[in-house]
Amino acid sequence: MSDDFSSHATGLTSPARAATAITPSDGAPLAEAVRAIYVGGGGAIRVRMVSGDVVDFANAQGGMIYPLRIDQVMATGTSATGIVGLS
Repeated sequence: MSDDFSSHATGLTSPARAATAITPSDGAPLAEAVRAIYVGGGGAIRVRMVSGDVVDFANAQGGMIYPLRIDQVMATGTSATGIVGLS
């Protein structure tokens, strides 16, 4: 399959090029930081931003993409489901 945009630089406002399912974990960071997450089923999310800040997001809505540069989704404090990292 050809990709007419393969020679274009990817910016933070560009569409995602890759996606990976995220399993929340208190111990293991993501293999690679992502620039956004998709939440399939709503609930709370606790994440570690690439800055190192740990943040709780209450009432994240299912079916939404959140533009968060994160390197970990914590199991403790996360009740949302179907989380997918976009990069």
